[in-house]
This record gives sequence, C-alpha cells and structure tokens, in this order.
Amino acid sequence: MTNLAPDIRTEIAASYTAWDSAFNKADAKAIAAAYVSNAKLLPPTHDVISGPVEIENFFAGLFSSGFSDHNLTIIDAGGDEKIAYSTAKWSANGKGADGSRQAAGGIATHVFERQADGSLKLRLHTFN
Repeated sequence: MTNLAPDIRTEIAASYTAWDSAFNKADAKAIAAAYVSNAKLLPPTHDVISGPVEIENFFAGLFSSGFSDHNLTIIDAGGDEKIAYSTAKWSANGKGADGSRQAAGGIATHVFERQADGSLKLRLHTFN
C-alpha cells in the first residue's frame, strides 16, 4: 500500500474547510451533499441517520435551534486510494434555553470514500 498520509491529510483538511463553511452558512443541503447516498451519521443521541435526506434534515434541525460557528481540527488522518479516515476535535456554538450562547464540542470520527471524480465523500460520521 502506498503511503498517501500527507496528501490525504491535505484532502481531508480541505473537506473539513468546505464542511465547516457549509455549516456556518446554515446550508444543510450543501452538508448533505458531502455524504455518499448510503452514508450513516451517528450523533450522540444514539439515532442512526441514513442517507442525504435524513442528514440534511438533522442539520437543518441543528440550525433552527441556533447552532453556528462550527470548526473541525484534525487529530489524525490516513487511508489509501479508496478509503480515508480522520479523527477530529469539533467545536460549535449553540443556544441555551434562555437564548444565551453556549459552547459545544467533542470528538468526531469520519470515514471517507473516494469518488469516481477523485473527490472524498463521507461514508460514516460519528461524534460525541
């Protein structure tokens, strides 16, 4: 197997930048487009969210409840020509019951699949 770690890390960093940008524009449709058609999103609610429509709805719900200012920072990344993975720290701001700004954050794991056009799309995304 060829060691593509530096290139994959750069690709994942670019994917994270695009994902954060879509999140911070509250663009649930653009976020959903970052996932393959049979992707799974596993949030801390223990729900299993499948496919772009459910993923779009999940993030639209976060946006309607006031989440913004998302940031992903790579902890580790690797993979090969077909599959890439990354762990990351994430942070965002939400709103408390009284409307005040509340910081949120945790750890995320991502598994990407390389597409025919060479791009990476998310196959699995879990976070706490």
